[in-house]
This record gives sequence, C-alpha cells and structure tokens, in this order.
Amino acid sequence: MTYRPTKAPMRRFNPISVRSLLVLLALAAVAQFAAAQEAVIRKNIAQRLPDFPKIDEVSKTPIPGLYELRIGTDVLYSDEQGNYVIEGSIIDTRSRVNLTQSREDKLNAIDFASLPLKDAVVWKTGNGARRIAVFADPNCGYCKKFEHELQQMKNVTVYTFLIPILGGDSPEKSANIWCAKDSTRVWREWMLEGKTPPRNMASCETPMARNLALSRKYKINATPAIIFEDGTRNPGMMSAQDLEKRLASNVAAR
Repeated sequence: MTYRPTKAPMRRFNPISVRSLLVLLALAAVAQFAAAQEAVIRKNIAQRLPDFPKIDEVSKTPIPGLYELRIGTDVLYSDEQGNYVIEGSIIDTRSRVNLTQSREDKLNAIDFASLPLKDAVVWKTGNGARRIAVFADPNCGYCKKFEHELQQMKNVTVYTFLIPILGGDSPEKSANIWCAKDSTRVWREWMLEGKTPPRNMASCETPMARNLALSRKYKINATPAIIFEDGTRNPGMMSAQDLEKRLASNVAAR
C-alpha cells in the first residue's frame, strides 16, 4: 500500500480584509501623528507663554503646517511647532470666503429655541412666521434706526431683549418700559416717536439682570445685535432690504 501524504488546504487571504486592515493601520498612524503634533504645540506654547489662555482644541487648517487654536469661541493659529502664534483671518481667494469668520460664526451660534423669550418685549406683523431676536438699549441711536427699518418688514415676529449697557438713564428707562401695562406699545412709542416712557411707581420685577447675563454669555457687547433662527447673528443695524435678503437666505437654506 503506497502512502500518499495529504496536502493541507491552502489558506487564501481575503483581499478586502487585508485592504481594510491597511486602511485601519494608516488611520491609526495619522491619528497618532496628529496627537503627537498637538502635544508639541501645546507644550511649547505653555512653556514659552505661561499666561497664554487655555487651548480648548488644536486642529489642522487647509493650509499645510498651519494649525487652528480654539480658545473658547476665539480662533488663533500656530505653526506645527508652536513657534509662532498668529492672530488674523484666513481668506480662501477661490471662494472669497473668510474661513476664520465662518468658523467663529459656528462657534458663536446661538440656539434660538433656547432663548428665554418670556424676557423679551414682543411685537409682530402679519402672520409673524419669520422670527428674529434683538438685543437693544433704549438709548441706542442705531437701535432706533433699526426699529424704523423693521416697520417696513412683513410677517415677522421681533423679540427685543432690553440690555441697558449705555449708562445714563438706560436702566431706569428699560425698567419703565418693561413694567408698563403695555410694554410693547411703550417701547415702540419711545423708539419710533420719542415719547418718554411713563415712570413706573409700582414694584415690578424686571428681567434686565438675566438679559445682561445672557448678553455676556453670547459675547454681545454692542447694540443692536440681531439673532436669526438659524443661530447666526448680525452685530449691528441692518436696512430693511438687507434684513429681507438675510431672512430669505435663511429660509432657502432650510
């Protein structure tokens, strides 16, 4: 009887599995390199600039060798060794987009649904379907100009958060407006007609402290500040025409 050794079955490698493994290894290597690069930047800046603010996040930018340093909602930049810290804007000349501003807009976005609308003076036109929030001081000249522009708008609801930041009689005037029997009417008469709000003699709790805290939270330090439903903002007065365009673009982007 002739002995014939049996051949062990050959194991075939699955090319898909091998490819997946290589991809995972490559991703791991990239992640490890990125972590090491971030550590270098953090270490060098911390050692050389002891009073530098805490860096919340380090990430790559579209520019090779340039990294973004996120500090709260502020954005700075550094080279890959942390030898230089750069303050300024990156502008994509192809799209003409200010990448720094776009990034900061996202970081500063406000959740409109979370705004305490009960602390705002409210008025609307038409069906009021389009909503904006405005942080305003009753003695702010540009706020008055913006209120006049708003009279040209249709189908809007305006929530005005009174923040008396301009000094003088702003706190007293804000309280008198809020505590009036019809705060909306008194607010609009003052802003549009210059009719002084009647002095409130009764005890009345106002939301001004909460409004001021809210403005500090969102780094609103000038009026008017206009907040849109998509979370973006406009730091300053807008014409009715510009506001209409902005509201239309927000609807189109939904």
